Amino acid sequence: MAVFPWHSRNRNYKAEFASCRLEAVPLEFGDYHPLKPITVTESKTKKVSRKGSTSSTSSSSSSSVVDPLSSVLDGTDPLSMFAASADPAALAATTVILLAVDNSRKKRDRDDNSIVGSDFEPWASKRGEILARYTTTEKLSINLFMGSEKGKAGTAVSAMSEKVRTRLEELDDFEEGSQKELLNLTQQDYVNRIEELNQSLKDAWASDQKVKALKIVIQCSKLLSDTSVIQFYPSKFVLITDILDTFGKLVYERIFSMCMDNRSVLPDHFSPENVNDTAKETCLNWFFKIASIRELIPRFYVEASILKCNKFLSKTGISECLPRLTCMVRGIGDPLVSVYARAYLCRVGMEVAPHLKESLNKNFFDFLLTFKQIHGDTVQNQLVLQGVELPSYLPLYSPAMDWIFQCISYHAPEALLTEMMERCKKLGNNALLLNSVMSAFRAEFIATRSMDFIGMIKECDESGFPKHLLFRSLGLNLALADPPESDRLQILNEAWKVITKLKNPQDYINCAEVWVEYTCKHFTKREVNTVLADVIKHMTPDRAFEDSYPQLQSIIKKVIAHFHDFSVLFSVEKFLPFLDMFQKESVRVEVCKCIMEVFIKHQQEPTKDPVILNALLHVCKTMHDSVNALTLEDEKRMLAYLINGFIKMVSFGRDFEQQLSFYVEARSMFCNLEPVLVQLIHSVNRLAMETRKVMKGNHSRKTAAFVRACVAYCFITIPSLVGIFSRLNLYLHSGQVALANQCLSQADAFFKAAISLVPEVPKMITIDGKMRPSESFLLEFLCNFFSTLLIVPDHPEHGVLFLVRELLNVIQDYTWEDNSDEKIRIYTCVLHLLSAMSQETYLYHVDKVDSNDSLYGGDSKFLAENNKLCETVMAQILEHLKTLAKDEALKRQSSLGLSFFNSILAHGDLRNNRLNQLSVNLWHLAQRHGCADTRTMVKTLEYIKKRSKHPDMGHLTELALRLPLQTRT
Repeated sequence: MAVFPWHSRNRNYKAEFASCRLEAVPLEFGDYHPLKPITVTESKTKKVSRKGSTSSTSSSSSSSVVDPLSSVLDGTDPLSMFAASADPAALAATTVILLAVDNSRKKRDRDDNSIVGSDFEPWASKRGEILARYTTTEKLSINLFMGSEKGKAGTAVSAMSEKVRTRLEELDDFEEGSQKELLNLTQQDYVNRIEELNQSLKDAWASDQKVKALKIVIQCSKLLSDTSVIQFYPSKFVLITDILDTFGKLVYERIFSMCMDNRSVLPDHFSPENVNDTAKETCLNWFFKIASIRELIPRFYVEASILKCNKFLSKTGISECLPRLTCMVRGIGDPLVSVYARAYLCRVGMEVAPHLKESLNKNFFDFLLTFKQIHGDTVQNQLVLQGVELPSYLPLYSPAMDWIFQCISYHAPEALLTEMMERCKKLGNNALLLNSVMSAFRAEFIATRSMDFIGMIKECDESGFPKHLLFRSLGLNLALADPPESDRLQILNEAWKVITKLKNPQDYINCAEVWVEYTCKHFTKREVNTVLADVIKHMTPDRAFEDSYPQLQSIIKKVIAHFHDFSVLFSVEKFLPFLDMFQKESVRVEVCKCIMEVFIKHQQEPTKDPVILNALLHVCKTMHDSVNALTLEDEKRMLAYLINGFIKMVSFGRDFEQQLSFYVEARSMFCNLEPVLVQLIHSVNRLAMETRKVMKGNHSRKTAAFVRACVAYCFITIPSLVGIFSRLNLYLHSGQVALANQCLSQADAFFKAAISLVPEVPKMITIDGKMRPSESFLLEFLCNFFSTLLIVPDHPEHGVLFLVRELLNVIQDYTWEDNSDEKIRIYTCVLHLLSAMSQETYLYHVDKVDSNDSLYGGDSKFLAENNKLCETVMAQILEHLKTLAKDEALKRQSSLGLSFFNSILAHGDLRNNRLNQLSVNLWHLAQRHGCADTRTMVKTLEYIKKRSKHPDMGHLTELALRLPLQTRT
């Protein structure tokens, strides 16, 4: 192709803006507004005939709104068409049954979950804590069921006595050698064996071996009578009752499923009259089997696990069984085994009949009557044999007792709670009992009677349960509910008298952690400072703080949660010394992160308080210094986010020099976190622009020097960044700031640095942990760069358009991907830039900076140089279009040819014959191989014809006649 000269079209930007401005139309109140919600009308479509192609449509509304999706489907839904082809009667029957079964199951599950309110703490939330707290290193034993096949193939008999005899023989089989004892198991091995038994239960049930499943449950229940490793008993109880729960659910679901057939489904709140005879007989069969169990403990637990099944037999079944099961527990001699049996009964009772509080209360009062057994000779002898001290033994009762108290105190009247307090007093204010009372009762009830409880704690018989644990339980309640205002100081004094005398650091910190929140909530920084000083005093000797980092962290979180004013927080004398106790780096960093998160969340106004700045700089420095080569990227991002949040909240007002000094100090402290350096550069650039705003663009000698200092800060800092596009964008941004502040030589330096950096852009870059091509990002940057170069004046000592020439040389030498067209897209953007530079007045300017339109004033030499560059760029574009004349690249050629045509149409002077001919050639090139989008070509031609009607655009009429539309054949 021959070289075509470039002639830019003269632009009248003001006239173009005016012609493009939307017409103002006055709107009355109530007229259409784009933010008003859209009303969609429902259209009902009825097909006339399956064979015919016509349909009659009736609309339920007179609105003209049409749903585009419905119009595509012609009013029919593909899924509905499939459904219509099926047998309607069979489909309806199947759907009704499936929906009924599914809905009944969902509603039943929902009802089961809503028997008690969300304010009742479920057993599941306590399970993990118990398993983690009650552990052992001693060896354990377990009896494994071996799965004997004896008795599986019995003959069917009709007499009831034969059924009973067969049932007894099946259960006897379990006791006659179908079990194997495993000894010397570790705790983890024991847990694994229990999980195996749970799985065996499910497998046996799935394979319809119901007797085998029952035997497994009996075997597991027997384990609850074994207290040979007494410290592990609470965890054993949790594991075994999980199996019992599984069994109870399987039995209930089995019987419930027998009540449903193709005709009827049990209602949500069914009565025994709704249950068919088969289901009732099966239910009775289960209870008879369980009644045949000889030993008390397994018989009690297994029957309790299926207590809910009484609903199938009679309306009063559960209310009759609960008292009987309560009496059965009286036969268990070991007080620890007994209390957990009562806890399980309360647990099951709350799930199936929480309204039967009388039975639950009876269970509790039975427990109180036998409570003194804990201190009897039998228990003491057992503890001596196992080498367990009383202070280690009594806490084993806490999970069971806490649960029993929680159940009976749930929504209980004040009178009942008061009565329980009186019963505790009659038992000598036993510490274990009192602790369970404070753990289970409502916090409001405890808080309003705080002084009464303190009096009971003072008088209580510790008996191996120390008083400081009672004060801890009291403190937990006071953190949730407020005591009377007149008692608050006396409560704190009474509690702290006991806490501060504790010699064991672990006991001390466990109590202090709780009472710190009470102090922060109700008192001033003076009392908080006193508490923190006492904690430091107790935890510093022998570096006791190293064993209590979780509690110390909790104290810090509670303090900063209540002191959102950081000027007050850092004026607490002992706060920073308290932070010094966090010697372990990972813990110290976590604490610093907590402090910064609270600061960012609650600090509303920028600050310059030196106390806050010094303290938080120390905190941020601690976080920054924890970064090393092994630190994860997510952790770096989090630390940078917190530090940046602090930097943004620092403001010295009009003292810009002090602000810049802060940024200089911050740069030296946080040099290892790139996002922080980026934030600092942006902050300094913003500071320079604020200075310009204050001076209204007219800098004095002092402000000009300050702005140059800001520019120098950025120029020095940017090269230390690793990210290539971070550097490129910051060079461009900082150059724009320098240009706006009339620092022309500094702006040139930024732009030259950006140009020299372009060759270093790699082919692939990492974004969010993934490798991606960089060319699209480079194109975006260069387009922004070109927009800035329009207003950058030429340097008097360099040639015309020296920055543009340098950038073009870099683009030419850059190694582009083989099948990439980004280079040509960039050249097209350069053509737009050069066209804009040839205008008499530029589209935009920087205040008080003379751009080339003012410097050259339309000089012919400047325009000639500009046109030469345009011709060079055009030659590169046309050469590239030649290389795309291959079968696999024809679509790219068509797309680029049309894009170049549009550029000439927008920026070129088509009155020039050679440029006009070039545009016609490009039009034909775009359509030559049938790769052009016909719709786009039609729209483009319509646009040309529309523009030809404008003044001074008549030459486009002739052009439009030379642009034919080709159709695919």
